[in-house]
Amino acid sequence: MHEQADAATALKGIARIEATARRRSGWYAGYLWLFAVWQLVLVPAVLLWHGPTGTLVSTLANALVVTGLSLFATRQPVVPHGYAGRHLRVIGAWAVAYVLTLALGVTVFVDSVAFAATAALVCALPASVAAWREARAV
Repeated sequence: MHEQADAATALKGIARIEATARRRSGWYAGYLWLFAVWQLVLVPAVLLWHGPTGTLVSTLANALVVTGLSLFATRQPVVPHGYAGRHLRVIGAWAVAYVLTLALGVTVFVDSVAFAATAALVCALPASVAAWREARAV
């Protein structure tokens, strides 16, 4: 009977640890939402603000945001299961969208506000979809 009580206590402890880990892994959804919202600011700025000042400001602002998000991510005590592969897919999809956006924005749709707004949504889409899925999984 004593072994059963020990086993039950151990299982409760494991369940508590698992619940804490799940709760603390929810940070990644917030990270992705912040990244997606940043695209709604960055992409129009890059496409519509021409010249050295626009380039400097958008580059420095992007460096600050990415650095802040990276520092935030490295300080998290729990990493969601499958994080590396999932994050690489999200950033890869974003990179493809961003490069296509820049290419079309500086060649075909120069100074197009409608294109910049649409491109911002497209660039925010990979992170938004991943954030939504992360939030549902936690």
